[in-house]
Amino acid sequence: MAYLLQQLANAVPLAALYATLAFGYSIAFGVMKRADITYGALFAFAGQMLVLFTDVGYTKMYLILQAAFAFGAVIAISYTIGTSFLIGRAIMLPLSRKSPNTVIVAALGMMIILMETARLASNTRGIWLPPFLNDAVVFWDSGSFRVTLTEIQLLNTVLMILVIFIGAYVLKCTGWGRIWRAVTDDALAAELCGASASRVFLTAYVASAMVATICGLLATSYYGTMDFGAGLMFGLKVLMIAAVGGYSEPLKSAGGAALLGLTETMWGAYGPFLWRDFVIFSLLVLLLVLSRRERVVP
Repeated sequence: MAYLLQQLANAVPLAALYATLAFGYSIAFGVMKRADITYGALFAFAGQMLVLFTDVGYTKMYLILQAAFAFGAVIAISYTIGTSFLIGRAIMLPLSRKSPNTVIVAALGMMIILMETARLASNTRGIWLPPFLNDAVVFWDSGSFRVTLTEIQLLNTVLMILVIFIGAYVLKCTGWGRIWRAVTDDALAAELCGASASRVFLTAYVASAMVATICGLLATSYYGTMDFGAGLMFGLKVLMIAAVGGYSEPLKSAGGAALLGLTETMWGAYGPFLWRDFVIFSLLVLLLVLSRRERVVP
């Protein structure tokens, strides 16, 4: 029983990460309506920039660890948001208007560029952050077994849930959220009513990248490092989850992603670890097939 409780506790931070990533991805997917693996690349890019510039601040600028981490976080946010604005304005927005299917190819190209930029900037070396906030918080103690999470796991979970709540409030209760829903339903009709679909597209893309950036920073602070293999894996999972949940319902996508995080943790605890990713992706493909909606073309 204690082991099961510990696995459920372990699932909470991962479920929060998946849910926040899926929520952010749905914001951009709603206006783009095309799969965009750049989202996972931005997630990884933010984490790599955090590690790289924290190392620069600590070893080159002789800052204390806390100041070096803050310096790395500020630079990582600036680079990632600036990059997402450039990608959204110069690449994704024109392509989504003129040739939507090329968005997928452009996203692959941008992923390679971000990956190689981060690799060259770090001189192809792995950089790790020192562990911090690793004190255990005990939730249940049976005498021989304790159910615990670390302080950084709890902090990251709270921050990610807060991001989802803030995002949901903006989408449901503000004027911009209403305009976003109008553009996701019918961009042309929204423009005829006076809304700027291009401005909403760019704002949604940057907001989505901001969520990916926050997740990248929080995930890297916990795991200690970030590589593009992890970013691509997270991105693919989130992409498929958002497609199942529906691009116009970020909260539904977030809920499905949280369930995926729970399933993945339980499989890692009780099933063969080597088969975990195969089973997870197979489950996602099955859900995509079962939830596919056919359109009747007159």
